[in-house]
Amino acid sequence: MRKWLAMLVMFLGVVSGRSPLSRPRYTFPMPPVSIIATELNEIGDIARVVDSLLAQEPPPAEIVIVDGGSTDGTWEWLAGEASREPRLIAMRDESCSLKHSRGPVSRGRNVAIAAAKSSIIACADAGCTYAPDWLGNLTARIAAGEAEYALGGTCLDPDAHTIWDIASAPFFSVRLSPLEPTKSCTARSMAFTKELWQRIGGFPEQVLVGEDTLFDLEARRQTRPDFVVNAKALYRPLNTFRSACRQMKRYAISDGQAGVRWMRLFRNSARCLLQIAALVAVRWTVLPILFVFVLEAWYAFHRDWRILPRFGFKAVLARFAFSVVVPWLVAFNQIRGRFSAKPLSNWQNQGHGTAS
Repeated sequence: MRKWLAMLVMFLGVVSGRSPLSRPRYTFPMPPVSIIATELNEIGDIARVVDSLLAQEPPPAEIVIVDGGSTDGTWEWLAGEASREPRLIAMRDESCSLKHSRGPVSRGRNVAIAAAKSSIIACADAGCTYAPDWLGNLTARIAAGEAEYALGGTCLDPDAHTIWDIASAPFFSVRLSPLEPTKSCTARSMAFTKELWQRIGGFPEQVLVGEDTLFDLEARRQTRPDFVVNAKALYRPLNTFRSACRQMKRYAISDGQAGVRWMRLFRNSARCLLQIAALVAVRWTVLPILFVFVLEAWYAFHRDWRILPRFGFKAVLARFAFSVVVPWLVAFNQIRGRFSAKPLSNWQNQGHGTAS
C-alpha cells in the first residue's frame, strides 16, 4: 500500500511540474520556518546572503526580504531573483528608511515578520552569509517545542576580514571561530516564535542602532533563550580602525539614548579614570601604569586568547590598541547619547534621511 501511495505522490508531483524529489521539505516533527531580513542599498552583499539562505538544509518555507527603497540596483536584483525562486518573497516598503522611520531596520523586520506565514521566525542579515545547517541548528529546540527564543551569535567570515575586524571583534560580540560559545543577542542570527514577537510588540522602531538589544532584553523577561553554538552568522564588516571606532561610537550613543547598559558605562568610565590616575602617578611610581597595562591586556585578550595568536603578531597589537581606546569611545558617547535626541544614521540611508 505504501509503495502505491509513494508512486501516486511522485506522479502528482511530476504532473504539477514540481517533483517531490527536487527539493526537500520540512516534515514532521519539523514545522516550517520563515527566514526574514531587511536591507537597503546592499547590492554588494545581497546575492551572497540570498544564495546561502536558499541553500539551507532543511530548507525554509519562505525567505521574506524587505527592501527599504534601494537606489543602487538591489531591489531590481531581488525582484528578478524572486520571480525565479518561489520561496523568495521580495517586498519593497519605503517606510523602512530613515526618511520615514527613526528605526528603519526594526520596521523592516516587523514588516517582514507580519507578512511571514510560519509560526517560527529566523532573522538573518544582508551583510552576512550562513552555513547550510544554520537554520536547522538555530531552530531545532524551538521546533521541538522546548524553547521560544534562540540566539546563534556571529563570527568573522574566515574568507574576508581585516586586521581591525579581528582587533575589534570581541567588543562587538563577534567571535573568531564558529565553534566558540557566545551569548550575543545579535539579530544577525536569532529565532523566535511569532507569538513571542507579538507579545513583545515587535522590534522597537524608535531606534536605529541596538534594536536587537532592546528586543532581547524584553524577550529574556518573558522566556529563557537557547544559546546555540553551531548557528553563527558569518560576518564580514571589513573595518578600518576609523570605521570600527565609528561603529563603537554609534552603539554607545544608541545605548545612551535608549537608557540601557549602565553597568557597561560604569565599567568603561572606571577604566578611563584608572588610565588618567596611572599617568598622573607615573611621576612617583610606575606600579599604577603596570597595573593598568595588565588590566587592559585582560580586557583585550581574555575572551579568545587561545585563537587570536593564529592571526599573527600585528593582530595581537591591534587588539590591544583598540582595547585601550574602547573605554573612551563608550564612556564619552554613551553620556553624550543620554543628552542627545539627534537620530543616528548609517551609510545605507545616505540620501534617505539624516546624514551621520
